[in-house]
Amino acid sequence: MARNDKFNDPKKKLLDEIVVNISRVTKVTKGGRHMRFSATVVAGDGKGLVGIGTGKANEATDAIKKASQAANKNLVKVSLVDNRTIPHEAIGTCGKAKVMIKPAPQGAGIVAGGAARAVLEIAGVKDIISKSLGSNTKVNVAKATLEALMAQRTAEQIAEMRGKKVEEL
Repeated sequence: MARNDKFNDPKKKLLDEIVVNISRVTKVTKGGRHMRFSATVVAGDGKGLVGIGTGKANEATDAIKKASQAANKNLVKVSLVDNRTIPHEAIGTCGKAKVMIKPAPQGAGIVAGGAARAVLEIAGVKDIISKSLGSNTKVNVAKATLEALMAQRTAEQIAEMRGKKVEEL
């Protein structure tokens, strides 16, 4: 038991976590209403690694723990230019939520709101412009932002896919 704790602790310290949403959900049964808590957490290292997780439990703290474990399992690497912005414009969708992200000049900061801001901060993006279109459900906006970040390709990656050199593009 102590051995597992020893190995898991350093990993937790490296990743930052932000609780995006906690909501009380109700299941109506024959015996009455059954209340639980649903939580959404974004985890990342601030250097291009980010993940989103959701958890549900009878207590809010347990739901947050489950969500952070799920977020740590679902980590993805995001392409960054100069460790501050994204290579190009992209749109991510999840359900009816759409999030458009654009690269911004140095010093612009993160121009985003709500769940999109949390995902972008944890991912380590420093200069970006974001616009949330459609639904503003926090969970879907966070997932759409992550999808838009995952769609990013650097010039090197595109050149490699086409079998060319960066100068040829």
